[in-house]
Amino acid sequence: MTAKTMPLKAMTIAGIMSGTSADGIDVAIVRISPGKLRPKIKLIAHHSLRYPAPLRRAVLAAMNAQSTSTAELARLHWRLGIAYAEAVQSILKLHPIRLDLIGCHGQTLFHQGKPTAFAGRKFACTWQAGEAQIIASTLNVPVVSNFRPADMLAGGQGAPLVPLLDYTLFAHPTRGRILQNIGGIANLTAIPAAAKPSEVIAFDTGPGNMVMDALTLELFHQPFDKNGAIAATGAVLAAPLAAALRNPYFELPPPRSSGREQFGREYATKFLALCRKSSRKPEDALATATALTAETISASYKKFVHKKMRASANSPIDYIVSGGGARNHTLMAMLAQRLEPLGCQLAAIDNFGLPAEAKEAAAFALMAWHTWHRLPGNLPAATGATHPAILGQVTYV
Repeated sequence: MTAKTMPLKAMTIAGIMSGTSADGIDVAIVRISPGKLRPKIKLIAHHSLRYPAPLRRAVLAAMNAQSTSTAELARLHWRLGIAYAEAVQSILKLHPIRLDLIGCHGQTLFHQGKPTAFAGRKFACTWQAGEAQIIASTLNVPVVSNFRPADMLAGGQGAPLVPLLDYTLFAHPTRGRILQNIGGIANLTAIPAAAKPSEVIAFDTGPGNMVMDALTLELFHQPFDKNGAIAATGAVLAAPLAAALRNPYFELPPPRSSGREQFGREYATKFLALCRKSSRKPEDALATATALTAETISASYKKFVHKKMRASANSPIDYIVSGGGARNHTLMAMLAQRLEPLGCQLAAIDNFGLPAEAKEAAAFALMAWHTWHRLPGNLPAATGATHPAILGQVTYV
């Protein structure tokens, strides 16, 4: 049966997401039904779990590692599968629901969106760890996983993929909307008023919480700066910030994608060294890291998106923020200071009926629904792919 003739049906799907912050697992259970123009999505429940400390250490050690062992990677792949299965079990204990399908993004250990030479050939590659068969066998539910490769083999960067959900939920006939996610990496989806899928702009703006979290752990022995309280007591250091903003990544036009390869441990270490040349106060370094995220988000919007958004509508642009960064009051204040003069109205995604922690998990539930019905799950305008592609691999039970 082809994608054109396959009947669409309503399904209850659990989406699983663990992002580049490597802090834990988000699970969202959604009911997805066919609609006239786009699928209808109803959030039933969501749940977030922190990684156990030993598992988080193992994940962080494996990300962009200079050296590791085959045994460690194999064990981590299976251990993550166990963690994902347990995360779904935990939400089902709270909300006993029969699932039709599970969509699991996996934990990104390495992502190279552009072709690079290796062993005599140039190619792009990616790896999201987490054994899907463990999830399927434990829950007795089929699992869709490994979403990125099909887009990459269609000429895309395999990221960002969440714009499918952004467009499905937030496309509006008269209002332009920006969906800004701030996880470990920050990414935006720009949807002009009355936009077609081919008119959507989406890309990674750069570091989200990643540098802030690394400095908070190094300087204050805390996993993250809750509510931005520590950064609020520091001063932004002009010279280190200016130096960081000269990174060539920020000049790349979309589509573009990034990860720990660009803004992980090594980057955070160099950034902290720059800050210490200007100030020995740790609060100043964290304030500057927060300003880096705010500045790269706002500069990306202004440079690559603003004119197209203003041309689509005369009303203010809804700038809708999700991810852990939406809870950082200092970061949100910095963003408002930079974006509101450009005609943007900042709001947390919670105000639109979708909790910030549930969004990306819900996105992979939607992608799983598309895959199950043999429908494309990428937006080529966002990823740079030459054509739409059916994403992911199905693990049956």
